[in-house]
Amino acid sequence: MTVQTPTASPTALRSPRLLADVGGTNARFALELATGAIEHIHVLACAAYPTLADALKAYLALPDVAGAAVQGIRHGAIAIANPVNGDFVKMTNHHWEFSIEALRLAVGFEVLVVANDFTALARSLPLLADSQKRQVGGGAAQAGAPLGLIGAGTGLGVSGLIPSAAGWTALLSEGGHVSFPPMNGEEVAILQYAWTEFKHVSAERLLSGVGIELIYRALAAQRGAAEPALAAPEIARRALAGECPLCDAVIEHFCTMLGTIAGNLGVTLGATGGIYIGGGIVPRLGERFDRSGFRARFEEKGRFHHYLAAIPTYVITAEYPAFVGVSAILAEKLAA
Repeated sequence: MTVQTPTASPTALRSPRLLADVGGTNARFALELATGAIEHIHVLACAAYPTLADALKAYLALPDVAGAAVQGIRHGAIAIANPVNGDFVKMTNHHWEFSIEALRLAVGFEVLVVANDFTALARSLPLLADSQKRQVGGGAAQAGAPLGLIGAGTGLGVSGLIPSAAGWTALLSEGGHVSFPPMNGEEVAILQYAWTEFKHVSAERLLSGVGIELIYRALAAQRGAAEPALAAPEIARRALAGECPLCDAVIEHFCTMLGTIAGNLGVTLGATGGIYIGGGIVPRLGERFDRSGFRARFEEKGRFHHYLAAIPTYVITAEYPAFVGVSAILAEKLAA
């Protein structure tokens, strides 16, 4: 499989570049053999490897990867679902921890760049083709304006792009850990239930895979029903199949809550260029997300309703957009 940057014409590189997108559940690896042409994509389960170095070495040992990189790999870039401040990285939603320099030496690279995954995803936004995103609701993007990014998966990622004369600056944000703001009585009750499990309930506690499970437990408790324990994928499957009204209510709450946080991001950044939605959950909800209360809640900001109604919201449908962003980060590092 090849990921082609829509606006770029591939040119040969001196040696292949390793690209990675590491989340709390899966680590995705690829080779960039020419600028903008990303190939040999493999997805490895994080739980199957004791360390990131082990996963990376396993990828490099795969027959198609080794065959494509016979002249050796000198440069690599990793997008990871975690703050990246300094050399040492300890993942929030997985047990991996590592020194960037030690990892570079372990795999024999000359240059290894590690960036927050949503910083990398943000860098991909201006490169997305129309076919790689789907607009939900109204609004029109203002050219040259800030862009916002939010996405739910194992955790809740937040970033943004700020324009300048020199190009775009991606924000290193941990906005997923802001305190969760309930908007009505039902959400107050969900928050009160969540407080029985967590002293501090961040947005990520509810807007993530485990958050969907937490909302499910909260609604079941409110209804006094003896519901079976369900994992997030099964809750979503039952909701999309129309098999379970409770599961559908969970997904609806998830979507509207996400609308609140996305709207907060829009007014905080002044993101009149648009708000983009990534992560592993929303793209899989498809049309169910489009007809949810997400967009109405996004615009529900009182005196700033009209301000937010003018901001478009897009679901990112590209399969591996973080590779495009982290490739751009690595190219800038090598050009400096």
